Amino acid sequence: MSQAGQHTDRSAARSPGLMLTLATVGFLVNFWAWNLVAPLGSTYGTELDLTAFQVSAVVAVPVIVGSVGRIPIGALTDRLGARVMFPAVSVVTILPTLFVGFVANSFALLVIGGFFLGIGGTTFAVGIPFVNAWYPPARRGLALGIFGMGTAGTAVAAFTTVAIADAYGRPAPFVLVSVVLAIYAVVAWVALRDSPDRPPAATGSMLQRTWQTVKIPVTLQLSLIYAMGFGGFVAFSVYLPTYLINDFDLTRTDASLRTAGFIVLAVVARPVGGWLSDRFHPIPVLTACFVTAGAMAVLAALRLELLPAGTVAFLAMAATLGAASGACFALVARVAPPGTVGSVTGIVGAAGGLGGFFPPLVMGAVYGATGAYTIGFLLLALSALGVAAFTWWPVRRASRDHAPTAKGQP
Repeated sequence: MSQAGQHTDRSAARSPGLMLTLATVGFLVNFWAWNLVAPLGSTYGTELDLTAFQVSAVVAVPVIVGSVGRIPIGALTDRLGARVMFPAVSVVTILPTLFVGFVANSFALLVIGGFFLGIGGTTFAVGIPFVNAWYPPARRGLALGIFGMGTAGTAVAAFTTVAIADAYGRPAPFVLVSVVLAIYAVVAWVALRDSPDRPPAATGSMLQRTWQTVKIPVTLQLSLIYAMGFGGFVAFSVYLPTYLINDFDLTRTDASLRTAGFIVLAVVARPVGGWLSDRFHPIPVLTACFVTAGAMAVLAALRLELLPAGTVAFLAMAATLGAASGACFALVARVAPPGTVGSVTGIVGAAGGLGGFFPPLVMGAVYGATGAYTIGFLLLALSALGVAAFTWWPVRRASRDHAPTAKGQP
Protein backbone atom coordinates (compact mmCIF):
# COMPACT_ATOMS: atom_id res chain seq x y z
CA MET A 1 0.00 0.00 0.00
CA SER A 2 1.28 3.51 -0.79
CA GLN A 3 2.28 5.91 1.95
CA ALA A 4 -0.62 8.21 1.06
CA GLY A 5 -3.04 5.30 1.26
CA GLN A 6 -1.69 4.31 4.67
CA HIS A 7 -2.13 7.87 5.91
CA THR A 8 -5.76 7.89 4.69
CA ASP A 9 -6.46 4.62 6.46
CA ARG A 10 -5.01 5.94 9.71
CA SER A 11 -7.04 9.14 9.39
CA ALA A 12 -10.24 7.24 8.71
CA ALA A 13 -9.69 5.15 11.83
CA ARG A 14 -9.66 8.24 14.03
CA SER A 15 -12.83 9.10 15.92
CA PRO A 16 -14.43 12.45 15.06
CA GLY A 17 -15.16 12.82 18.78
CA LEU A 18 -11.49 12.37 19.66
CA MET A 19 -10.43 14.85 16.98
CA LEU A 20 -13.00 17.36 18.23
CA THR A 21 -11.73 16.91 21.79
CA LEU A 22 -8.09 17.40 20.80
CA ALA A 23 -8.93 20.49 18.76
CA THR A 24 -11.01 21.99 21.58
CA VAL A 25 -8.23 21.40 24.13
CA GLY A 26 -5.70 23.00 21.80
CA PHE A 27 -7.96 25.99 21.29
CA LEU A 28 -8.45 26.31 25.07
CA VAL A 29 -4.75 26.10 25.90
CA ASN A 30 -3.76 28.68 23.31
CA PHE A 31 -6.59 30.99 24.38
CA TRP A 32 -5.39 30.64 27.96
CA ALA A 33 -2.02 31.99 26.86
CA TRP A 34 -3.68 34.65 24.70
CA ASN A 35 -5.56 36.12 27.68
CA LEU A 36 -2.84 36.04 30.35
CA VAL A 37 -2.28 39.80 30.30
CA ALA A 38 -5.90 40.90 30.82
CA PRO A 39 -6.40 39.71 34.43
CA LEU A 40 -3.24 41.60 35.42
CA GLY A 41 -4.25 44.79 33.58
CA SER A 42 -5.07 46.82 36.69
CA THR A 43 -1.91 45.50 38.39
CA TYR A 44 0.28 46.62 35.49
CA GLY A 45 -1.53 49.96 35.54
CA THR A 46 -0.72 50.53 39.21
CA GLU A 47 2.84 49.24 39.18
CA LEU A 48 3.88 50.97 35.96
CA ASP A 49 1.77 54.13 36.49
CA LEU A 50 -0.17 53.64 33.26
CA THR A 51 -3.15 55.72 32.16
CA ALA A 52 -6.57 54.12 31.63
CA PHE A 53 -5.98 54.26 27.87
CA GLN A 54 -2.57 52.60 28.18
CA VAL A 55 -4.07 49.77 30.25
CA SER A 56 -6.73 49.34 27.57
CA ALA A 57 -4.01 49.21 24.90
CA VAL A 58 -1.99 46.60 26.83
CA VAL A 59 -4.95 44.22 27.14
CA ALA A 60 -6.16 44.90 23.59
CA VAL A 61 -2.92 44.35 21.65
CA PRO A 62 -2.98 40.52 21.90
CA VAL A 63 -6.58 40.64 20.70
CA ILE A 64 -5.84 42.53 17.49
CA VAL A 65 -2.81 40.39 16.62
CA GLY A 66 -4.68 37.18 17.36
CA SER A 67 -7.42 38.49 15.12
CA VAL A 68 -5.51 39.74 12.09
CA GLY A 69 -3.20 36.74 12.32
CA ARG A 70 -6.15 34.43 11.68
CA ILE A 71 -6.17 35.46 8.03
CA PRO A 72 -2.77 33.96 7.11
CA ILE A 73 -3.19 31.10 9.60
CA GLY A 74 -6.55 30.18 8.08
CA ALA A 75 -5.05 30.21 4.60
CA LEU A 76 -2.12 28.08 5.78
CA THR A 77 -4.55 25.62 7.36
CA ASP A 78 -6.34 25.21 4.02
CA ARG A 79 -2.96 24.29 2.54
CA LEU A 80 -1.11 22.39 5.31
CA GLY A 81 -3.90 21.04 7.49
CA ALA A 82 -4.53 21.31 11.23
CA ARG A 83 -2.22 18.43 12.10
CA VAL A 84 0.71 20.69 11.19
CA MET A 85 -0.75 24.02 12.26
CA PHE A 86 -2.03 23.18 15.76
CA PRO A 87 1.36 22.06 17.15
CA ALA A 88 3.20 24.77 15.18
CA VAL A 89 1.13 27.64 16.59
CA SER A 90 1.33 26.16 20.10
CA VAL A 91 5.13 25.99 20.00
CA VAL A 92 5.49 29.52 18.61
CA THR A 93 3.22 30.90 21.37
CA ILE A 94 5.58 29.64 24.10
CA LEU A 95 8.25 32.28 23.42
CA PRO A 96 6.12 35.42 23.91
CA THR A 97 4.44 33.79 26.92
CA LEU A 98 7.80 33.49 28.66
CA PHE A 99 8.84 36.96 27.45
CA VAL A 100 5.83 38.61 29.10
CA GLY A 101 6.33 36.59 32.26
CA PHE A 102 10.04 37.31 32.74
CA VAL A 103 11.03 40.35 30.66
CA ALA A 104 8.08 42.72 30.14
CA ASN A 105 8.43 45.37 32.88
CA SER A 106 7.42 48.52 30.98
CA PHE A 107 4.56 49.70 28.79
CA ALA A 108 6.65 49.29 25.62
CA LEU A 109 7.78 45.75 26.51
CA LEU A 110 4.22 44.75 27.45
CA VAL A 111 2.98 45.93 24.06
CA ILE A 112 5.77 44.02 22.29
CA GLY A 113 5.16 40.86 24.31
CA GLY A 114 1.40 41.15 23.90
CA PHE A 115 1.84 41.60 20.15
CA PHE A 116 3.46 38.18 19.78
CA LEU A 117 1.32 36.61 22.48
CA GLY A 118 -1.58 37.30 20.12
CA ILE A 119 -0.38 34.36 17.99
CA GLY A 120 -2.18 32.05 20.41
CA GLY A 121 -5.49 33.58 19.37
CA THR A 122 -5.04 32.43 15.77
CA THR A 123 -5.78 28.76 16.62
CA PHE A 124 -9.44 29.52 16.05
CA ALA A 125 -8.78 29.62 12.30
CA VAL A 126 -7.03 26.25 12.55
CA GLY A 127 -9.80 24.43 14.38
CA ILE A 128 -12.90 25.55 12.46
CA PRO A 129 -11.98 23.99 9.06
CA PHE A 130 -10.55 20.95 10.88
CA VAL A 131 -13.80 20.24 12.77
CA ASN A 132 -15.92 21.21 9.77
CA ALA A 133 -14.28 18.45 7.68
CA TRP A 134 -14.84 15.77 10.35
CA TYR A 135 -18.63 16.29 10.67
CA PRO A 136 -21.57 16.12 8.24
CA PRO A 137 -23.54 19.33 7.57
CA ALA A 138 -26.46 18.38 9.84
CA ARG A 139 -24.15 18.11 12.88
CA ARG A 140 -21.66 20.88 12.19
CA GLY A 141 -23.43 23.60 14.15
CA LEU A 142 -23.23 21.67 17.41
CA ALA A 143 -19.69 20.37 16.70
CA LEU A 144 -18.39 23.84 15.90
CA GLY A 145 -20.15 25.18 18.98
CA ILE A 146 -18.41 22.58 21.13
CA PHE A 147 -15.07 23.50 19.57
CA GLY A 148 -15.87 27.13 20.32
CA MET A 149 -16.01 26.22 24.00
CA GLY A 150 -12.23 26.40 23.80
CA THR A 151 -12.76 30.10 24.46
CA ALA A 152 -13.00 28.88 28.08
CA GLY A 153 -9.25 29.37 28.04
CA THR A 154 -9.99 33.02 28.76
CA ALA A 155 -12.01 31.93 31.82
CA VAL A 156 -9.13 29.75 33.00
CA ALA A 157 -6.86 32.78 32.73
CA ALA A 158 -9.35 34.96 34.60
CA PHE A 159 -9.80 32.39 37.38
CA THR A 160 -6.16 31.45 37.92
CA THR A 161 -3.71 34.14 36.77
CA VAL A 162 -3.99 36.53 39.70
CA ALA A 163 -4.13 33.77 42.31
CA ILE A 164 -1.10 31.94 40.91
CA ALA A 165 0.90 35.16 40.53
CA ASP A 166 0.11 36.19 44.12
CA ALA A 167 0.99 32.77 45.52
CA TYR A 168 4.10 31.88 43.50
CA GLY A 169 5.32 35.09 41.88
CA ARG A 170 4.49 37.04 38.74
CA PRO A 171 6.20 34.67 36.26
CA ALA A 172 4.46 31.54 37.63
CA PRO A 173 1.27 31.57 35.49
CA PHE A 174 3.34 32.22 32.36
CA VAL A 175 5.66 29.31 33.12
CA LEU A 176 2.69 27.01 33.76
CA VAL A 177 1.02 27.92 30.47
CA SER A 178 4.29 27.47 28.56
CA VAL A 179 4.65 23.93 29.92
CA VAL A 180 1.04 23.09 29.04
CA LEU A 181 1.54 24.46 25.51
CA ALA A 182 4.62 22.29 25.03
CA ILE A 183 2.80 19.15 26.22
CA TYR A 184 -0.15 19.86 23.94
CA ALA A 185 2.10 20.42 20.92
CA VAL A 186 3.63 16.96 21.39
CA VAL A 187 0.25 15.26 21.88
CA ALA A 188 -1.25 17.03 18.86
CA TRP A 189 1.64 16.02 16.62
CA VAL A 190 1.29 12.38 17.67
CA ALA A 191 -2.50 12.00 17.80
CA LEU A 192 -4.11 14.66 15.58
CA ARG A 193 -5.11 13.68 12.04
CA ASP A 194 -6.87 15.63 9.31
CA SER A 195 -10.17 14.19 8.08
CA PRO A 196 -10.06 11.94 5.00
CA ASP A 197 -12.94 14.11 3.72
CA ARG A 198 -10.87 17.27 3.99
CA PRO A 199 -10.98 19.20 0.67
CA PRO A 200 -7.82 19.07 -1.47
CA ALA A 201 -5.03 21.37 -0.36
CA ALA A 202 -5.50 24.90 -1.62
CA THR A 203 -3.27 26.08 -4.44
CA GLY A 204 -1.99 29.48 -5.49
CA SER A 205 -0.42 32.22 -3.42
CA MET A 206 -1.80 33.11 -0.01
CA LEU A 207 -2.52 36.69 -1.09
CA GLN A 208 -4.42 35.50 -4.16
CA ARG A 209 -6.52 33.05 -2.14
CA THR A 210 -7.22 35.65 0.52
CA TRP A 211 -8.34 38.20 -2.07
CA GLN A 212 -10.59 35.64 -3.75
CA THR A 213 -12.14 34.86 -0.37
CA VAL A 214 -12.70 38.52 0.44
CA LYS A 215 -14.60 38.92 -2.84
CA ILE A 216 -17.16 36.29 -1.78
CA PRO A 217 -20.10 38.48 -0.59
CA VAL A 218 -20.99 36.29 2.39
CA THR A 219 -17.46 36.63 3.76
CA LEU A 220 -17.89 40.31 4.58
CA GLN A 221 -21.45 39.79 5.79
CA LEU A 222 -20.35 37.06 8.19
CA SER A 223 -17.43 39.22 9.28
CA LEU A 224 -19.75 41.96 10.49
CA ILE A 225 -21.90 39.44 12.38
CA TYR A 226 -18.93 37.85 14.09
CA ALA A 227 -17.38 41.22 14.89
CA MET A 228 -20.48 41.89 16.97
CA GLY A 229 -20.92 38.43 18.51
CA PHE A 230 -17.43 37.24 19.29
CA GLY A 231 -16.03 40.76 19.39
CA GLY A 232 -18.45 41.67 22.16
CA PHE A 233 -17.46 38.57 24.10
CA VAL A 234 -13.73 39.25 23.73
CA ALA A 235 -14.13 42.90 24.65
CA PHE A 236 -15.84 42.06 27.92
CA SER A 237 -13.54 39.15 28.71
CA VAL A 238 -10.49 41.46 28.57
CA TYR A 239 -11.96 44.72 29.89
CA LEU A 240 -14.64 43.65 32.39
CA PRO A 241 -12.16 43.38 35.31
CA THR A 242 -11.05 46.98 34.75
CA TYR A 243 -14.66 48.16 34.41
CA LEU A 244 -15.79 46.43 37.61
CA ILE A 245 -12.87 47.83 39.58
CA ASN A 246 -13.35 51.37 38.29
CA ASP A 247 -17.14 51.57 38.43
CA PHE A 248 -18.01 49.38 41.42
CA ASP A 249 -14.78 49.46 43.50
CA LEU A 250 -14.43 45.69 43.48
CA THR A 251 -11.18 44.06 44.49
CA ARG A 252 -8.92 42.65 41.82
CA THR A 253 -9.74 39.07 42.80
CA ASP A 254 -13.50 39.66 42.96
CA ALA A 255 -13.50 41.36 39.55
CA SER A 256 -11.53 38.49 38.02
CA LEU A 257 -13.91 35.88 39.43
CA ARG A 258 -16.99 37.73 38.17
CA THR A 259 -15.36 38.06 34.75
CA ALA A 260 -14.65 34.34 34.75
CA GLY A 261 -18.34 33.70 35.43
CA PHE A 262 -19.25 35.90 32.46
CA ILE A 263 -16.83 33.96 30.25
CA VAL A 264 -18.02 30.54 31.43
CA LEU A 265 -21.65 31.39 30.64
CA ALA A 266 -20.69 32.69 27.18
CA VAL A 267 -18.66 29.55 26.52
CA VAL A 268 -21.49 27.24 27.57
CA ALA A 269 -23.94 29.21 25.42
CA ARG A 270 -21.82 28.78 22.30
CA PRO A 271 -22.75 25.14 21.54
CA VAL A 272 -26.34 26.01 22.45
CA GLY A 273 -26.30 28.58 19.65
CA GLY A 274 -24.86 25.97 17.29
CA TRP A 275 -27.46 23.38 18.32
CA LEU A 276 -30.32 25.85 17.86
CA SER A 277 -28.92 26.70 14.43
CA ASP A 278 -28.91 23.01 13.45
CA ARG A 279 -32.48 22.65 14.68
CA PHE A 280 -33.91 25.85 13.20
CA HIS A 281 -31.58 28.15 11.24
CA PRO A 282 -28.72 30.49 12.22
CA ILE A 283 -30.49 33.66 11.03
CA PRO A 284 -33.34 33.82 13.59
CA VAL A 285 -30.96 32.66 16.31
CA LEU A 286 -28.51 35.46 15.51
CA THR A 287 -31.24 38.10 15.25
CA ALA A 288 -32.76 37.19 18.62
CA CYS A 289 -29.33 37.16 20.27
CA PHE A 290 -28.36 40.62 19.02
CA VAL A 291 -31.70 42.21 19.94
CA THR A 292 -31.39 40.83 23.47
CA ALA A 293 -27.76 41.91 23.79
CA GLY A 294 -28.71 45.43 22.69
CA ALA A 295 -31.45 45.64 25.31
CA MET A 296 -29.05 44.44 28.03
CA ALA A 297 -26.46 47.04 26.99
CA VAL A 298 -29.09 49.75 27.55
CA LEU A 299 -29.76 48.27 31.00
CA ALA A 300 -26.03 48.35 31.78
CA ALA A 301 -25.84 51.98 30.64
CA LEU A 302 -28.29 52.93 33.41
CA ARG A 303 -25.60 51.97 35.95
CA LEU A 304 -28.00 50.29 38.34
CA GLU A 305 -26.80 48.34 41.36
CA LEU A 306 -24.52 45.45 40.49
CA LEU A 307 -26.90 43.10 42.29
CA PRO A 308 -29.26 42.18 40.81
CA ALA A 309 -29.80 44.44 37.76
CA GLY A 310 -26.17 44.82 36.68
CA THR A 311 -25.45 41.13 37.10
CA VAL A 312 -28.56 40.17 35.11
CA ALA A 313 -27.56 42.52 32.30
CA PHE A 314 -24.03 41.16 32.00
CA LEU A 315 -25.02 37.50 32.32
CA ALA A 316 -27.70 37.93 29.65
CA MET A 317 -25.15 39.61 27.38
CA ALA A 318 -22.75 36.73 28.02
CA ALA A 319 -25.36 34.14 27.04
CA THR A 320 -26.53 35.93 23.92
CA LEU A 321 -23.08 36.89 22.64
CA GLY A 322 -21.86 33.35 23.22
CA ALA A 323 -24.84 31.82 21.42
CA ALA A 324 -24.42 34.30 18.55
CA SER A 325 -20.78 33.24 18.16
CA GLY A 326 -21.85 29.60 17.82
CA ALA A 327 -24.64 30.45 15.40
CA CYS A 328 -22.33 32.52 13.20
CA PHE A 329 -20.06 29.58 12.42
CA ALA A 330 -23.02 27.31 11.91
CA LEU A 331 -23.86 29.78 9.14
CA VAL A 332 -20.27 29.68 7.84
CA ALA A 333 -20.56 25.88 7.53
CA ARG A 334 -23.70 26.35 5.40
CA VAL A 335 -22.57 29.08 3.02
CA ALA A 336 -18.75 28.89 2.63
CA PRO A 337 -17.70 27.28 -0.69
CA PRO A 338 -15.91 23.91 -0.33
CA GLY A 339 -12.17 24.22 0.19
CA THR A 340 -12.41 27.81 1.48
CA VAL A 341 -13.63 27.22 5.04
CA GLY A 342 -10.17 27.93 6.49
CA SER A 343 -9.74 31.12 4.50
CA VAL A 344 -13.29 32.30 5.23
CA THR A 345 -12.82 31.42 8.89
CA GLY A 346 -9.57 33.36 8.98
CA ILE A 347 -11.19 36.53 7.68
CA VAL A 348 -14.38 36.17 9.72
CA GLY A 349 -12.36 35.27 12.81
CA ALA A 350 -10.13 38.29 12.26
CA ALA A 351 -13.20 40.49 12.13
CA GLY A 352 -14.42 38.96 15.38
CA GLY A 353 -11.15 39.66 17.12
CA LEU A 354 -11.02 43.19 15.72
CA GLY A 355 -14.53 43.63 17.05
CA GLY A 356 -13.04 42.87 20.45
CA PHE A 357 -10.09 45.23 19.98
CA PHE A 358 -11.88 48.56 19.69
CA PRO A 359 -14.49 48.44 22.53
CA PRO A 360 -11.86 48.35 25.33
CA LEU A 361 -10.14 51.35 23.77
CA VAL A 362 -13.48 53.15 23.44
CA MET A 363 -14.44 52.25 27.01
CA GLY A 364 -11.09 53.50 28.31
CA ALA A 365 -11.34 56.74 26.34
CA VAL A 366 -14.97 57.34 27.38
CA TYR A 367 -14.18 56.71 31.03
CA GLY A 368 -11.13 58.96 30.89
CA ALA A 369 -13.16 61.78 29.32
CA THR A 370 -16.43 61.50 31.26
CA GLY A 371 -15.68 59.45 34.39
CA ALA A 372 -18.45 57.00 33.41
CA TYR A 373 -19.12 54.23 30.90
CA THR A 374 -22.66 55.26 29.86
CA ILE A 375 -21.79 56.42 26.35
CA GLY A 376 -19.80 53.25 25.71
CA PHE A 377 -22.75 50.99 26.60
CA LEU A 378 -25.15 53.03 24.49
CA LEU A 379 -22.81 52.68 21.50
CA LEU A 380 -22.76 48.91 22.14
CA ALA A 381 -26.57 48.84 22.17
CA LEU A 382 -26.83 50.72 18.87
CA SER A 383 -24.25 48.40 17.29
CA ALA A 384 -26.05 45.24 18.43
CA LEU A 385 -29.44 46.40 17.20
CA GLY A 386 -27.97 47.54 13.89
CA VAL A 387 -26.33 44.15 13.31
CA ALA A 388 -29.61 42.42 14.22
CA ALA A 389 -31.36 44.36 11.43
CA PHE A 390 -28.52 43.64 9.02
CA THR A 391 -28.72 39.91 9.81
CA TRP A 392 -32.47 39.68 9.37
CA TRP A 393 -32.62 41.45 6.01
CA PRO A 394 -29.55 41.36 3.68
CA VAL A 395 -27.85 38.35 5.29
CA ARG A 396 -31.07 36.34 5.36
CA ARG A 397 -31.55 36.94 1.63
CA ALA A 398 -27.94 35.98 0.89
CA SER A 399 -28.17 32.77 2.94
CA ARG A 400 -31.07 31.60 0.78
CA ASP A 401 -28.88 31.91 -2.31
CA HIS A 402 -25.87 30.08 -0.85
CA ALA A 403 -27.38 27.22 1.15
CA PRO A 404 -29.27 24.93 -1.25
CA THR A 405 -29.02 21.93 1.08
CA ALA A 406 -29.97 23.72 4.28
CA LYS A 407 -33.27 22.96 5.86
CA GLY A 408 -35.43 25.27 7.90
CA GLN A 409 -34.65 28.39 5.91
CA PRO A 410 -36.29 31.41 7.56
